[in-house]
Amino acid sequence: MRNDSRGTLELVLAMVLSGTLGVFVVESGASPFTVVFFRCVFGALALGAYSLARGYFTGHGLTPRTLGLAALGGAFIVLNWVLLFEAYRVTSISFATVVYHTQPFFLVLLGAVVLRERIGAGRIGWLAVAFAGLVLVSGIRPGDTASLAGLGLALGAAVLYALSTVVTKRITGVRPHLIALVQVTVGIPLLLPFADFGEAARLGAGWGWLAGLGLIHTGVMYVLMYAAYAKLPTPKIAVIAFTYPAVAMGVDWAVYGHHIGPLQALGVPLIVLASLRVTLPARRPAVPRPLPVRAGGPAPRTAGHAPEAASPAATRSA
Repeated sequence: MRNDSRGTLELVLAMVLSGTLGVFVVESGASPFTVVFFRCVFGALALGAYSLARGYFTGHGLTPRTLGLAALGGAFIVLNWVLLFEAYRVTSISFATVVYHTQPFFLVLLGAVVLRERIGAGRIGWLAVAFAGLVLVSGIRPGDTASLAGLGLALGAAVLYALSTVVTKRITGVRPHLIALVQVTVGIPLLLPFADFGEAARLGAGWGWLAGLGLIHTGVMYVLMYAAYAKLPTPKIAVIAFTYPAVAMGVDWAVYGHHIGPLQALGVPLIVLASLRVTLPARRPAVPRPLPVRAGGPAPRTAGHAPEAASPAATRSA
């Protein structure tokens, strides 16, 4: 199997697993803090065992600075999970997932504020389109406190995810598996005071769903994602990532009968299109081809100095 095809399969599988995450959260029957705490426990075991088996702890590249950044990103990521899982509880998996996918826009805004990155007029326009889509998707009516609470929780989760991304982007020379391991490990002491162990003792079959969140949706899913990221160009990753909300909405409808209304559905393509336009790299202007050399005429000075064809690696990094 070609490298590109293998990466595509790995990322699609990872996104399909992401789409089933909400069912595992709901079926566990535990509160969001308890769910995330045990996701961190089982996830740390899974990622730790994988990293040990692959020898990633040798020459790990972690320094006090990178370890601190990974820990800070971990605090943001686990709190993001808490808010998202609470949004599942008060609204629906479909609604929370669609709203949560406004995270690329918060990443753009945070990049402008924190990293002083310039936002072009085009991106501002697509942010406006995404906001219009968000208004339609929310479908909030006067007195609809549940949807309003779910909207706020999902948006808060998106902001925290964007913050984690901004922090994690500053880490270099460390394998992403080890960064993820640090992040979920940080979640254990962070959420320990809030986990309800009395509730956990009464879960029964819910323990299987909690273990699945850590072993499958954290261990296996992250390994698949990171393997795919190394093989695929950014535009393809951005497109395939929308398998996640599509699967989540389908699963929510199939299992719980939840779906967004016709008016809300109009906002989904607006958010998807705007997110792709913000996420995908800007298309570079085409390089004009050199004029053909007339027979018998002098060769242009640039002849013989044409650039070599870019390698696949160079093309992807662009």
